[in-house]
Amino acid sequence: MLDKQILLLPGPTPVPPRVAQAMARPAINHRGPEFVRLLQEVTRGLQGVFQTNNDVVVLTSSGTGAMEAAVANLLSPGDKALAVSVGAFGERFIQIARRFEVDVEVMAFPYGQAADPEAVAARLERDKGGQIQAILVQHNETSTGVLNDIRAISEARRGHPALLVVDTISGLIAADLPVDAWKVDVAIAGSQKAFMVPPGLSMLALSRRAWEAVERCTNRRYYFDLLAAREQAARGCTPYTPAVSLLYGLEEALHMVAEETLAGSFRRHALLRDMVRAGLKALGLELLAPDEVASPSVTAVKVPQGLKPSDIIVPLRERHGVIVAAGQGEVKDSIFRIGHLGYVTTHDILAGLAALEDVLDRLGIRTRDGAGVTAALRVYQEGRAS
Repeated sequence: MLDKQILLLPGPTPVPPRVAQAMARPAINHRGPEFVRLLQEVTRGLQGVFQTNNDVVVLTSSGTGAMEAAVANLLSPGDKALAVSVGAFGERFIQIARRFEVDVEVMAFPYGQAADPEAVAARLERDKGGQIQAILVQHNETSTGVLNDIRAISEARRGHPALLVVDTISGLIAADLPVDAWKVDVAIAGSQKAFMVPPGLSMLALSRRAWEAVERCTNRRYYFDLLAAREQAARGCTPYTPAVSLLYGLEEALHMVAEETLAGSFRRHALLRDMVRAGLKALGLELLAPDEVASPSVTAVKVPQGLKPSDIIVPLRERHGVIVAAGQGEVKDSIFRIGHLGYVTTHDILAGLAALEDVLDRLGIRTRDGAGVTAALRVYQEGRAS
């Protein structure tokens, strides 16, 4: 086992030294004026990355906690929701909603494909009575490396009153999601992805229509009561003890995003994606998602015939200190995933591809020497020149 690792996961992602240093600040009173300033600063920064003027609340939880909060606060038992699923995290949304006795209709698309906005439009067109109260969908499906067209799905409502609830946990900052411009009612994010902060914080941006639904909702909630979170946030605090060190880290990470600009972040993540995909193809590997819906955050790679994901994942870790992720859901035994979001650099990608070539060679899968790195470098050079 190597002490130094190259973390190429879809989350948690590497933590920049600036963020780690910020999290090492001394403890403060989470009911005092220093915390009021911290939370207000973080909230302003979050509104910027969500591209919204809506209220944003921060929870001390994983992203799944925020998914649960969205369901529990928006939908009462017996309410109908349309879950548009393209992978394991779409299936998680379904499981959460059913746990809260929501009547969930599933519109599932094959792993590796994106949701079809026209199919969504056709289903909503048939819902003449407006029984579907919410659409649950992933912006970036972490399990398959697919980016959904949220703008088109939003427009597919065509006047239908359903709320659009978007899990952008692995998408926000890596891919464009202008919440207000695309009329997203609830957007959900998490600290451990492109925010470059350790796990433990989640964030939700809610529209006026979403808050009206929260006020009507009869579902039970306590820790995840968003009305209480909004009320306390207006006073510069949280209903319960917050993860202060993580909020310090998030404040610094938001400063880093502002310095790069959102547009710069989108370009960088797209470049890393293109480098990874070009390198993998040059190594003769097949990718799960086609180029036109490829995620800027994570790439799912099909394991060569006759091999298991662990045949690649384990030697990458043990011989080279390169950490990639296993598959999930229906494809857990047939893919591995390479994350390229947050504080991942071009050097990390090149090192990861070189290590992967060595692993494949040891497994008897011959490639042209340096093919993956060469292809990725070509994409990098073309990207830098444009």
